[in-house]
Amino acid sequence: MQLTPHVYVCHIDDGADAHPGGSNNYFVGDPKEEMILIDTGTQDREWTRTILEYYEKLGSPKITGIAITHGHADHYGGVDRMYDAMQAPILCHPKLVKTLQKLAPKEAVRPLRSREMLETGGGVRMRAVFTPGHAVDHVCYHLSKERVLFTGDTILGSSSSTMQDLGAYMKSLELLKKFRHEIIAPAHGGVVNKPRAGRLVQTYIDHRNQRESQVLGSLGKGIESVEEMVKDIYPKNLKKGLRDGAARNVRNHLDKLSKEGRVSKKETFNLNK
Repeated sequence: MQLTPHVYVCHIDDGADAHPGGSNNYFVGDPKEEMILIDTGTQDREWTRTILEYYEKLGSPKITGIAITHGHADHYGGVDRMYDAMQAPILCHPKLVKTLQKLAPKEAVRPLRSREMLETGGGVRMRAVFTPGHAVDHVCYHLSKERVLFTGDTILGSSSSTMQDLGAYMKSLELLKKFRHEIIAPAHGGVVNKPRAGRLVQTYIDHRNQRESQVLGSLGKGIESVEEMVKDIYPKNLKKGLRDGAARNVRNHLDKLSKEGRVSKKETFNLNK
């Protein structure tokens, strides 16, 4: 599906509970000239076959870069097959280089620079934006001319996300607000158009702040374990497949609060008076 004059999305219905709405890989540029592929999907052959079939439908244009958002397998797992088919440089955060060099020729993997501008067909210029938090090696991409923000797993289209480092994640969300956009193109869930797209980053920030207040509220009730906090904060009918993610998010909030000196951690967590 074509989103804008220079953005095409290949959608995968993967049925994952953790990110409802499926997954997306993007081709950016002019299919009559050159393009950049964002993410490669998992090692699942059906997923990579779908991407390659879509690539053929675009006319198999020259790919000037395979840009990876971060080091989770559903984003780079198919990089070997994409490289074999496209013979394009693989672009990623410096901290992901060694991992990808195990899947493709070492010389094919190139580290991105913060705020680096990537150029491809149709006069497209797309900026790489380092956004740690969901993963330490996360990169978003901004297509300024068409006001598209490719958010990887930092912002999803149909749900909230998880993170490894909440403090870094919040800083990354504040950074993304500075890049003007009318479309958010996430790695999972539906593509978000205006006017919701313009509000979504702030919505994510508000959601995390609200969750922090709920965690503090649980501590105020004397609840000290992560598992009991999940029961206190989240709906009673929370899907089983989402419970681990909920627990990780609660733990991340507690770790952030602990670093800030607002809670203490021994065997359990407690509010500091």
